[in-house]
Amino acid sequence: MMKRVLLGNTNLEVSRIGMGVMPIGPNQLSLPVKKGASIVRHALEQGIDFLDTAQYYQTYPYIKEAIKGTNYEPIISSKSLASEYGSMIDAIEEARKRLDKDVIEIFLLHEVRSGDFEYRQRAWEALNDAKARGLVKAIGISTHNIDVTEQMSKIKECDVVFSLINYAGLGIRNGSEAGTAEGMLNAIEKCHGQGKGTYAMKVFGGGNLTGTYQKALDFVSSQSFIDSIMIGFGSYKDIDDIIDYVDGKMPLGYNPDVSHKKIIVEESNCEGCGKCMSMCQSGALFFNERGLAQIDENKCLTCGYCAPACPTRSIIMY
Repeated sequence: MMKRVLLGNTNLEVSRIGMGVMPIGPNQLSLPVKKGASIVRHALEQGIDFLDTAQYYQTYPYIKEAIKGTNYEPIISSKSLASEYGSMIDAIEEARKRLDKDVIEIFLLHEVRSGDFEYRQRAWEALNDAKARGLVKAIGISTHNIDVTEQMSKIKECDVVFSLINYAGLGIRNGSEAGTAEGMLNAIEKCHGQGKGTYAMKVFGGGNLTGTYQKALDFVSSQSFIDSIMIGFGSYKDIDDIIDYVDGKMPLGYNPDVSHKKIIVEESNCEGCGKCMSMCQSGALFFNERGLAQIDENKCLTCGYCAPACPTRSIIMY
């Protein structure tokens, strides 16, 4: 039985493990809706009913299809990159319409970087107003940044914080510099101490730490101040593996095979515009000697955020 926990002071009860829905969508595997929905439903059947999505991910149809004709009522956390009032309200209305839900349980400012919270104040006001109107139950932010996570511990209206954390510190930022796992843990703990619901992303560093699967999970799951762990699932086996881990049935030393998973740039289509680089907080994309985008696999988190930013769809994950 999947353990359930209260998400901070929100009164929302969620599964200890959540499902990141992005991998099944257009940014990564681009599965047909019915096939992707069957994976979401498999997660729900295993007791994983905390789902992470976003306007940017284009995965609402998968969730809607997964719960159609069932009694499942998952807790849905969505988010938007919007910076203005109207565009955030539009994002919330889009989620309500496409998910066929009157109320979205959690809605966030998506990927808040250093200085972004101040810049996106109008969008934050929209979230507060949407909560007051009963359109959403809890609001907050998602971030890769230690400084932003710590900042949220001081924002009374912030109900939940969705931060990047893994034992190797991959992808963690602090201001404009690289951050550390220890620094992020301290910031998350401060948020939790203030009653914020806390949940974690990128515990496998975008797939780079899957070779130490159990170590990566042990590191995050052992932190009492992290309420839930969001993991991107792209197959039934991904879900079955995490259930084996949670149930204590996973053989010691077992690691899933993800050797095939990587992001590449198809140079024949790349125009060298650099738009993909603006989406990558990890600094994994750079211009090569031909003036085209190239990926440093040692830094890449395989998050897929860069792919939709490419106007020629030159960035491919497989």
